[in-house]
Amino acid sequence: MPKRIVSAAVTGGIHTPTMSPHLPVTPKEIADDAIAAHKAGAAVVHIHARDPKTGKPCADMDVYGEIFDRIRSVCDPVLCATTGGGLGMPVSERVKVVPTHKPELASFNAGSVNFGLFDIPDRMNVTEWKHDWEKDYLYGTKDLIYTNTFKSMEEFAVAFSESGTKPEVEIFDSGMINNLAYLVGKGLIARPVYLQFVMGILGGIPATIENLMFLAQTAERAFGKDMQWSVCAAGRHQMPMCTAGLLMGSHVRVGLEDSLLIERGVLAKSSAEQVEKVIRIMRELNLDPATPNEAREMLSLPVHS
Repeated sequence: MPKRIVSAAVTGGIHTPTMSPHLPVTPKEIADDAIAAHKAGAAVVHIHARDPKTGKPCADMDVYGEIFDRIRSVCDPVLCATTGGGLGMPVSERVKVVPTHKPELASFNAGSVNFGLFDIPDRMNVTEWKHDWEKDYLYGTKDLIYTNTFKSMEEFAVAFSESGTKPEVEIFDSGMINNLAYLVGKGLIARPVYLQFVMGILGGIPATIENLMFLAQTAERAFGKDMQWSVCAAGRHQMPMCTAGLLMGSHVRVGLEDSLLIERGVLAKSSAEQVEKVIRIMRELNLDPATPNEAREMLSLPVHS
């Protein structure tokens, strides 16, 4: 497979505005970063919404709508909406974007996980915060479970199916592959499946090459040829894990959601910078980035004329 899908996750729900002046917050900033990432070579843009005034992750459908409209007015990447939202956000709020906006692709979290961000402030030596919510948001994850029960996963699967949205199944640890196999076996998620291995989150599977190989092999045993897979990794692990994935046949995801850095100790000014870097790596491996329509064909989505 000489072409690979590059996804750009441009803001996410992990990092806070204090951590980087380049983190997009307003609908315009998020859309502009997504557009720039697409122009740099990303076929898929992964979208979270934030409160334009405070930068806090939100589930405001009008904010999502503005972001999507701004992107579509300029270009035609595959739009992937989050159903992860912000940590601690109710499940009912997280899934609302799918039936409301019916994106082509949306994240589908395949199980519950401890999702620790509480160690970040100490590692970054943050002493002054731009917004009151940031410190509590991060430290609060010490006593938080990112909840995705079998009941909620089944409800999500129905919402996706009714909306014509393909799940991008987020795999934070190996047991979630079994959860997905259960949903596929029940006919709630159709083959071929699309998996996104999310590595290096405190509470999830560590970002190592051995673990990536294990995830890929486990998924291949479960789904055979009826799958596509991608990899993303937190922080300094982003480019090494993407490079390893490319060598193993994967697609890749980069962006400011996953890492604020472009190299050791240097903040990325945009998700587009990271897209450009991973594509340079791809070129060295004689691989090419897929166009949006090529990505749609690979993922069994309707191809746009």
